[in-house]
Amino acid sequence: MSRSVAIGLFFVCIASAETAEESARKILSANCLGCHGNSKMSGLSLESRDAMLAGGKRGPAIVPGKASESLLYKAVAHQAGLAMPPGNKTLPAEQVRALGEWIDSGAPYTGGQSPASWWSFQKPVKPVGRTIEQMAKATGPEADRRTLIRRVSYDLTGLPPTPAEIDTFLKDTDPKAYEKMVDRYLASPRYGERWGRQWLDVARYADTGGYETDVLFPNAWRYRDYVIRSFNSDKPYDTFVKEQVAADEIWPDNFDLNGTYELPESKLASLEKRLGTSLYTLAAMPVEYTFFGDQYRAEWQAEAATVTANAFLGLTFQCARCHDHKFDPIAQKDFYRLGAFFAGSEDREIPITSQMRIYEYTRYQTKVVALEELRKKFLEISPTDKSPAAKDARESLYRQMGEAFAKTPVMYDKANLLVHTEPVPDTYVLPRGDSMQKGEKVGPAIPAVFGPSPSLNEPADGNFIPRRRKALAEWLASRDNPLTARVMVNRIWQGHFGTGLVATPNDFGRQGEKPENQELLDWLAAEFMDQGWSMKSMHRTIMNSAAYKAQRTPRRLDAESIRDGVLATSGALNTKMFGQPVVTPLAKDEREAMRDLTMWPVSADPAEYDRRSVYLFVKRSFRLPMLDTFDAPDSAESCPRRESSTVAPQALALMNSAWTFAQAQKFAARLAKSVDPVGDAWRLALGRDPGADERAKAADYLSSNNLDRLCLLVFNMSEFLYVN
Repeated sequence: MSRSVAIGLFFVCIASAETAEESARKILSANCLGCHGNSKMSGLSLESRDAMLAGGKRGPAIVPGKASESLLYKAVAHQAGLAMPPGNKTLPAEQVRALGEWIDSGAPYTGGQSPASWWSFQKPVKPVGRTIEQMAKATGPEADRRTLIRRVSYDLTGLPPTPAEIDTFLKDTDPKAYEKMVDRYLASPRYGERWGRQWLDVARYADTGGYETDVLFPNAWRYRDYVIRSFNSDKPYDTFVKEQVAADEIWPDNFDLNGTYELPESKLASLEKRLGTSLYTLAAMPVEYTFFGDQYRAEWQAEAATVTANAFLGLTFQCARCHDHKFDPIAQKDFYRLGAFFAGSEDREIPITSQMRIYEYTRYQTKVVALEELRKKFLEISPTDKSPAAKDARESLYRQMGEAFAKTPVMYDKANLLVHTEPVPDTYVLPRGDSMQKGEKVGPAIPAVFGPSPSLNEPADGNFIPRRRKALAEWLASRDNPLTARVMVNRIWQGHFGTGLVATPNDFGRQGEKPENQELLDWLAAEFMDQGWSMKSMHRTIMNSAAYKAQRTPRRLDAESIRDGVLATSGALNTKMFGQPVVTPLAKDEREAMRDLTMWPVSADPAEYDRRSVYLFVKRSFRLPMLDTFDAPDSAESCPRRESSTVAPQALALMNSAWTFAQAQKFAARLAKSVDPVGDAWRLALGRDPGADERAKAADYLSSNNLDRLCLLVFNMSEFLYVN
C-alpha cells in the first residue's frame, strides 16, 4: 500500500470515528441519559467515557473495539436477556447499528456536557448595553387607549376600569399619561388582591386539608392576608422569600408586653413576618398519616421540599423522591437533604397574642365550662323520648345553652406557624419514598449542582435550636442563586402576557421548555435584583414596554376576574378586605354534591357573599362550580399556570345560573335611573359606547324582554369575558 493511500485511509477512519461519535452522542442523549445520566440508575452513568468504562452494577457498559462484548450494545440489541430502553420502546435498527459501529471504532467520547451547564443552572448575566425594547420587540402597533386601560386594570387589579377612570385617561394629554395610569393601579389595594391570588396558586393555598377527611384549616386565611399585604406594600421579593421559609429564625421575637395591653409595633412587625411561615402549614395531607409519627414527618418534610423547589426554584424536585431525577442533575439524596432543612420544624397552632390576653380568656372560661354542663344535661335526654316533660326539658335547655353561649369569652387570636421541636429528628433517604424503609442518613444541604451548601455547625446529639431554615432562606434569596429571580420575573411576565418566557413556570429543568428569549429573561432577572427585588418596579418595566402595549390576541379572563368583574359591573362588589373566609350559599344541585352540609358553614352576613373571590372559602374536596367551570386550580399542589378551556358548561353557568341572574337584576337596578341605560350598560361592562347597530339590536331586544335579560346578555358577551 502506498504512503498516500495509507494516509488517506487514516483520515477516512478519523472522519468516520468523529461521525460515529456524534451519532452515538445523539442516540445516548435522546434515549439513555434520562436514566443513566445524573440519575445513575443501577449505578450506571453514560455521561462520559470513563463512567461507561467504570460501568454499574452489571459491570463496564462498553468494551472499546468490541461491540459484541459490550453490555450497552447487548441491551439496545436485546441480547443476552437485556432490553433497553425500558418499557415497550425499541431503538430503530440503524441506531443500534450506529452504536455498535461507534463501540467497534474504539468508543471515542471527548468529554460530555456537565449537568450544571444547563442554562437555568448558570447565573443570569445582564446583557451589556441592551434595553428591554431591543430584546422584547413589539409584534404590532400600539393598542388604543381604551384597550390599554382595560388591559392594565384587569392585569393589575383583576377588575374592569370604571367609566370615570377611562375618561380621565382618555382626556389626559400628559406624555406620561400611560405611566401615571399604571402607577395608579399599582397603588390600589386591589393590586394585592389580584397578584396575591396569583401567588396563592403557586403556594397551593386552601382552607381545608383535602382527601376524604378534608379537615378545616381554621387559620389559613392569615397566610392569604399576609400575601395580599406583602404585594400591596411592595415587599422586596427576597424578603418575601426569607419570611416564608424562616422568619422565626431570622427575626426571632416573642409576644411579651411592655407595660401596656397592646403589643409594641416592633413585635407586630415580627409577627407579620412570621405569618409567612404558614406556607408550610397548608399542604394537602391525609390525616391517617398521623397514625405513624415517622410517616407523617416524612410526608410533611417531602411536601415542604417540594413546594420550596416548585415555588422558589421552579424545579420538579418531587421527581427525585423515589429515585434520582431522570432528567435534571438532582439526586435522590438531594431531595432528602433539602427536606432535612425542615427537620426540627413542625406546623403548630399557637396563640399570637400576649400572655395577658390569654389569661383574660381563661379567667372567664368558667362560662365555657357552664355551657358544657348544660350540653351534658341535654345529651342525657333521649331524642326518642316523646313525653311532654322531655320535650319541655329539651326546649328549656336549648334556650339556656343559647344564652350561655352568648356569654362565653371570645377566643384569643391563633395562627398555624412553623415552630421548633426537640430533639431534631434524623433524616434518611427513603428507598422508593417508603417511610417504613430507612436508607442513608443525610443532613441539610442544597442540591449539589449549585455548589457547596451553607455551613451549619450543629452539635451531633440533636438537642439544639435549629437555624437550618435560615441558611436555606438566605441561599434562596441570594444573588448567587441562579433560579430565584428568574423564576419570579417569569411569573410576572406570564401574568401580563398569559405565557411566561419559560412556558413551564415550575420546571426550569430539562423536561421544561427552554426560554423563548433567554437574553430578555436574564436581563429582567438582573434588573429585578438591581431594583431591590421590587415587584412593582418589575411591573412598570414590563408594562411600560412597547411589547406590552402592542395590539394582541384577546385572552379570556380567569375565573376570579370573571366573577369579580360581574360584581363590579352590577354595582354589588363589597370591597371589604381581609378576615375569615367567606362561605357563600349553594344552589340546590350544588348542595346535593356536598356529602355533609355542616362542612360548608354558610356565612351569616349576606353582604359578605359579594366580596372578592380571593376571600372565598377554598375547600379542597369541593370547588365552587362557578370558579371550577372557568378553570380555577386544583389546590392539592402548586399550580404554575391556569388553564383556559372553552367548554359548554361555561355558557350554561353564565346564562342559567341563579347567581348570574341575580347579578343581572342588580345591574338592571343600577341602570334603571339612567337616562341612557343601554349606553351605560356598555360603558360599565365593556368600557366603551355601543355602536349604532348595537343600540338598535339592544332596543329591539328590550321591546320583548326586560332590562334584567339584557344585562344577562351583556355578561355573556365575549367582549366582557375577554381582554385584548
